[in-house]
Amino acid sequence: MPSFDIVSQVQQNEVDNAFNQAQKELAQRFDFKDTETTMERAPDAITIHSSAEDRAKAALTVLQDKLVKRKVSLRFTEPGKPEKTSKGGARIVVKIKEGIEVEKARAIVQTIKESKLKVQASIQESQVRVTGKNK
Repeated sequence: MPSFDIVSQVQQNEVDNAFNQAQKELAQRFDFKDTETTMERAPDAITIHSSAEDRAKAALTVLQDKLVKRKVSLRFTEPGKPEKTSKGGARIVVKIKEGIEVEKARAIVQTIKESKLKVQASIQESQVRVTGKNK
């Protein structure tokens, strides 16, 4: 039985490239000089640290610009609210989302059922698998 998966994945290499470009720009730009603005990469998030909240927001804008230039949709990112740090600075955590959420997966399965095609759709972790007898 042939099958295919409906999945939403971000290209991690493009996210890494955008992250590296944003780091270089933060190091070179004059308005970020002496603000201690840094970025850290985790597998599922990017953390922006700065000495001021407005500089952290500006660094987030730089990161988003680089992501768009690398053709990574901003729908894959979920920036958090700026948080105060113990040293008086600010931190923003940008989560990188992958996969299909359960509610949207259910809506996809319901749409397939309503189309009355001779296929079965099932939710498997963060993707929807569609199987049928014919291609």
